[in-house]
Amino acid sequence: LTEAAHGPAARYPLLADELRRARLDADWATLLWEAASLPAGRLVAAADALTAAGLTDDAEQVLRHGVVRPADEIGRAVLALTAEDRHREARALLDACVRTRTPEDTARTAAPDPQRLVPLLLAAARHVSDERHWDLLHALRVAGLTA
Repeated sequence: LTEAAHGPAARYPLLADELRRARLDADWATLLWEAASLPAGRLVAAADALTAAGLTDDAEQVLRHGVVRPADEIGRAVLALTAEDRHREARALLDACVRTRTPEDTARTAAPDPQRLVPLLLAAARHVSDERHWDLLHALRVAGLTA
């Protein structure tokens, strides 16, 4: 399963179909969990492939699993994705982070480069809800990461 998780993103929908057809749902869940360890760009690619195949719940699950990594690691991954002009992937990762983590944990994501990450985090939070935006803004202020 670990080897399959590290394979091409396009194979994820096929693996989902095959494992579910064989009634190996637990193995599919394990594969999604293994995918959480992929580099951020590959993680988002796997989620994109699942979404394109109509497996939205699985795509959201893999992103939720992926954002449990340390907050500063998520911040660095977002910086790397934006440096490669992969803004959509960065937004997907931030969206999952904002939806899954507490505002305080999400604020820690900005630590690697607050000047660049705070606006991206606030935009992601605003996309989720006004309440999430204000909660994150407060957490960022408490953490000293915004003026």
